[in-house]
Amino acid sequence: MGLNGRTDPDSFKACIPLVSHKDLEPDISSIADEKNQSALTTKPITTISLSFGTSERKPKFVPFNDELMESTMQIYKTSFAFRSRHINTLWEYPVKNGKAFRLIYSSKQFKTKGGLAAGTATTNVSPDEVIFGPDFDQSLCCHLLCGLIFRKELHVISSTFAHSIVQAFRNFEQIWQELVSDIRDGSLSNRIIVPSIRTAMSKLLKPDIIYRKCLKLSNWFGVIPELFPNVKYIYGIMTGSMEPYVKKLRHYAAEVPLMSADYGSSEGWIGVNINPKLPPEQVTCAVLPNIGYFEFIPLRPQKRGLYRYRLGDVVKVKGFHNSTPEFQFICRRNLLLTINIDHNTEKDLQLASTDLSSNSGHYVIYWEINGDPCDAILQECCNCLDTSFIDEGYVGSRKIKAIGTLELRVVKNGTFNLILNHYVGLGAVVSQFKTPRCIAPLNNTVLQILIANGVKSYFSTAY
Repeated sequence: MGLNGRTDPDSFKACIPLVSHKDLEPDISSIADEKNQSALTTKPITTISLSFGTSERKPKFVPFNDELMESTMQIYKTSFAFRSRHINTLWEYPVKNGKAFRLIYSSKQFKTKGGLAAGTATTNVSPDEVIFGPDFDQSLCCHLLCGLIFRKELHVISSTFAHSIVQAFRNFEQIWQELVSDIRDGSLSNRIIVPSIRTAMSKLLKPDIIYRKCLKLSNWFGVIPELFPNVKYIYGIMTGSMEPYVKKLRHYAAEVPLMSADYGSSEGWIGVNINPKLPPEQVTCAVLPNIGYFEFIPLRPQKRGLYRYRLGDVVKVKGFHNSTPEFQFICRRNLLLTINIDHNTEKDLQLASTDLSSNSGHYVIYWEINGDPCDAILQECCNCLDTSFIDEGYVGSRKIKAIGTLELRVVKNGTFNLILNHYVGLGAVVSQFKTPRCIAPLNNTVLQILIANGVKSYFSTAY
């Protein structure tokens, strides 16, 4: 690379170009086809990992070798040490000799042309047949069953993203009577039809009476400590696009602590949450300096040091742990929305998806809601959304009509599950699902799902 032993930042920048995943795709394809295994790294690539693909509309191939596996294990061990130190100060009995209820799923693995294994996956109470099951709904149902079967032994509930935990307990609200009947009778309902899953689950089922525990709950508040009395904490990524799910997760968890997971990307790990006692909204992560070479550019997206690879995350440095930076994730760089001179982030959007395909140059927010609120309430919500965009460029552009009237579209129940199923069909894994915050015109399939399932539209009168 022409460094000739130099390790100073200026020489590094001068000799190594700044690249994105697109720049590396020819080399990655060469590795996948086993034409040139040393195209990017000296150590051989053993696996191809797949990103979820919500940001770029399709999964990315990410080379994986033993060194990256060692980095992953280091992150896990470091993170667990900080969590354990904190949790042991809260509980008389620390987390040990218990079981973890992990809501994880795996996409179908396949072989690249060169024979490398490719796929996504993230001691669990659920058997492999459930984790690798071909049908998400059946796998989720059996995950919940396994959690209930071992409910008194569970110490931790976790998933890659907070969304998966919330989704699981929302499903529990709908099918809890069927689940408790399965456990009471010691047999599976006809909902589970995959033979391998039925066989595996039939070996685990044992009678238990939990019906009354469910009946005593009000609006499912505190369902987690009620059903899983020994759970010490709930763990998963709860920052960035997952932050909107924290409120509902707190509803289910009541007094059980929520601990946000570490900071990483498809390309590799970046930092560890060394302050797990902080609420998810305030979490900061400390960079592990031996994981990679990181560049922090003031007021610009972070860049990561794999061939000066542009990661594209916007972060705020909040302080230092010893001499390593502690930072807070803000948003993905490519999820900054702009129509005119406005700059809105996914933080501004929260639970909304935005369609920028309209010729009128206005934001369209899609909502899927429970119940049947009256038009007046939804109109008020639409106006509130419009005034919640506080970026000066947006406000000024709305006042002079350089940006059109904000539109709120209500979609049928189940619409966002159709979007999830679309990405799963592309090879993504459910536990890594992140609802897209911005639907670009080129992402036509998802856009058509939203349009086809529209029920009502409301236009802001705030300006």
